[in-house]
Amino acid sequence: MTNDTTRKDSYICLSEELKSDGSGIEFTVLKDDEVLPAFAIRFRDVVYAYINRCSHMELKLNFINDDFFDLDKMNLICATHGALYDPATGSCLGGPCNGLGLVPLTVCELEGKVTLSDNNGITLFYENQ
Repeated sequence: MTNDTTRKDSYICLSEELKSDGSGIEFTVLKDDEVLPAFAIRFRDVVYAYINRCSHMELKLNFINDDFFDLDKMNLICATHGALYDPATGSCLGGPCNGLGLVPLTVCELEGKVTLSDNNGITLFYENQ
């Protein structure tokens, strides 16, 4: 696979699409033949990405489309049960996550694009694969 193909296949979004207002971008990944929801957010001007599964129950964090943060925009929150996570590490901060954090994904922001980096076999999933 060429570098150009790899970059295309790992493309998540344009950098400008991730605002520091608490909104995020959802995408889908493939891990061990399982299709999983994922999301990317910008926090304190840095892009982070995680598998979109609360560690309390295997539910997506966001209840409303692209909203992953609490009201103060300081912590990620599971909209269903209120588990709180650190946006920079995915670590559990409180609530029913009981010390279990989110699964982080490695992303790269370069030349105005956010891409998924090498994630131990985790790749972006496209419906037409």
